[in-house]
Amino acid sequence: MLADIPVEKETLNALKTMGLTDYETRAYVALTSVISGTATELSEASNVPRSKIYVVLKSLVKKGFVEMSRGKPLQFTVIPPHEVFKRSRNEIKETMDKAEAELNMVYETQIPNVPAPIWLVHGPEKIVNKELEIISRAEESLIIMAGFMFKEEPPKLKEVIQKAIKRGVNVRIIIMPHSIVDEEMIDVSQVLQNLDCDLKLLQIPNIKMVLRDKKEMIMAFSKFSGESAVSKTSIGIWNQYREFVETIEGMYEFVWNNELFKEVKI
Repeated sequence: MLADIPVEKETLNALKTMGLTDYETRAYVALTSVISGTATELSEASNVPRSKIYVVLKSLVKKGFVEMSRGKPLQFTVIPPHEVFKRSRNEIKETMDKAEAELNMVYETQIPNVPAPIWLVHGPEKIVNKELEIISRAEESLIIMAGFMFKEEPPKLKEVIQKAIKRGVNVRIIIMPHSIVDEEMIDVSQVLQNLDCDLKLLQIPNIKMVLRDKKEMIMAFSKFSGESAVSKTSIGIWNQYREFVETIEGMYEFVWNNELFKEVKI
């Protein structure tokens, strides 16, 4: 550990996540304490061997953590942490976004080639996460029908639906205005009604469904105790069989256009 410099282990790990070696981390932390110093001074402050300190400091200069002033002896000055972390945070995010986009493309290309692209999803958290994932992939159309929703689901759905709308996705929603889950009333309509999309409040069955681009969908069910859904019993069926997805979308269109279910007033 660094001598006389009280730094949490998580801070050291963060610097290593930003691409610093152990010696570079030691030297940068020391510099945040002394602000500026010679290689000899920084070797003593950081416990980095003198035989390594010049290589370490020059590497920090190259990585943008330290500035070097010409002269004899060379003087090294720390770049303020807020500048370093802001730049690194942006670089890490950009790298992760690119990696996510590339791997998602591979994932979405290969999923339909799986011999049986149907999976069971157990539990409310995994079901909601899969719904959010499907919505985030919508490119042209998104249809949602929800006879019930879990406790923290409506605001999460609203956030990703708003992003889909901004991408130009055509969104249509049929929901019950309220859900009772685990004996607790969940107010759905107050969260979703302000979305800039087509929305109907109908007395629909106790199932929920998210379908995008006629390619992919999840349909979820739960056991009920009286009028209350029992969340721990919930199960979702996620699939990418186009024929099945198109059939379910046809059923949705029938409900949407023929007002099969009674409209609910709030």
